[in-house]
Parts: sequence; structure tokens; C-alpha cells
Amino acid sequence: MKNLAVIAFHVTNINKEVSMGGGGGYGFSADDLNSLDKKAKEKIADNETIKRNIFISFDNDDLDEVNLFRGQAKNESSELSFSDYSIKIPFNSDKAEYIKRMISEKIKQCSTCLLYLTNDSVNSKWVKWEIEKSKELGKSVIGYYKTDSGVPSMSPDLRSNIDKIVPWNHKAISSVIEDLNG
Repeated sequence: MKNLAVIAFHVTNINKEVSMGGGGGYGFSADDLNSLDKKAKEKIADNETIKRNIFISFDNDDLDEVNLFRGQAKNESSELSFSDYSIKIPFNSDKAEYIKRMISEKIKQCSTCLLYLTNDSVNSKWVKWEIEKSKELGKSVIGYYKTDSGVPSMSPDLRSNIDKIVPWNHKAISSVIEDLNG
């Protein structure tokens, strides 16, 4: 979804009268309209940003690092712009089907699933389920990892569901999101 800037131009043009039927009024020449149209398109292009809805899949033991990632992405100089649809607090239930239903709704609202790759996350049954559900729903899955930790070993099943793996770098992640989602 593209954010569009709304541009309003107030132009006083009292020297041109155009008969429009039913009532008089002031009008714009074709040159005036073309000039305004060009300025509006330039302004929109200058301010155009793409904001994606993202689901972040991670093991609960990695919550502090995921919160750091979220905070970094909110920084104005970040290359990454997204709305975070991941689960911020655990669902108050021990009923797996209820939890799966709630997580599925969050994933449905997203274009991409980001998987924070750690030793804990690649061995989590919930993370495995979230990634499988993301693929079932046609979402792209991007794994990201801390460069000082490297990519953890993972099962071939999990690896086959990850479209791309990149280091924890907002510019790289943003670029892959756009490449996979157009």
C-alpha cells in the first residue's frame, strides 16, 4: 500500500472567466492545469513511501532483541518502514486452536513474515507453525539474523519455507521485502 500525499493548491485567478453553464465562475487554462498536475505528481513522487504490514515470528526468549529491532525500525533514518502485526503479548490461553486462530488472523493481514533466526526460534514448534501458516497463506518469509551470531542450523523443512535469509540490516531487509512483494 502506498502512502499518498494530499496536495492542495489555492490559486486566485480573477482575470479569467469561464462560462460553465448554470453559473459563472473562474477557471484555469489548460497550461495552468498541466502545471498544477505536474507539481502534484512531483510532490507525490518525492514523498512516496511504501509501508508494509509485517508479522515477526520469534521465540519468546528473544523478545528483548525483537523489541530492539522494532525500536530501530521506528527511527526516522531507518530504511525500513512497516506496521508490526506480530503478537506483542502472549494470548491468555493454553488452548492451542484458539492461539492458532488468533495468530492466523494477524498473519492474514500481512504481506511478509520476518523470522528472527536464533537457536531458540529455529527449534520452536510455534515458530515452525507460524512459518508454515505464512507460506500456506501465500506470504513471503524472510529470515534475519544478528551478524555476530550467524545463521543457526535449522531443519531442512524450516529452511525450505524461508524465501531469503539476510543479516540484521534494515536496508537489506527492506530491499528483500520490496523484491519479494513488488
